[in-house]
Amino acid sequence: MSDSVSGAEVPAEAAVPEPDAPEYDPAAPAPLNVPRTPTGEADVDAGLERLADADHLATDGHLEVYEDVHRGLRDALTALDARPGPPAPPPPHGFENRS
Repeated sequence: MSDSVSGAEVPAEAAVPEPDAPEYDPAAPAPLNVPRTPTGEADVDAGLERLADADHLATDGHLEVYEDVHRGLRDALTALDARPGPPAPPPPHGFENRS
């Protein structure tokens, strides 16, 4: 048996939508599927993973994620400045401090 819609034959199974099928909403949040390549720096990689949270939020929720990631990256860069560098080389021979 088939239903007729404006003269076109439609199979019976296509005429009734699936009750459990999700409706497509083009305005709904959707992942961008942008690849996130690990850097090897734990703090930076954690920030990259945090960006994935924005994929499941509406646009008005992105700002919180972006600010959180920015704060983490800024802290990671600041930590690089705080690390002690190599010791200063000794003065050349003959230039010892003579006080």
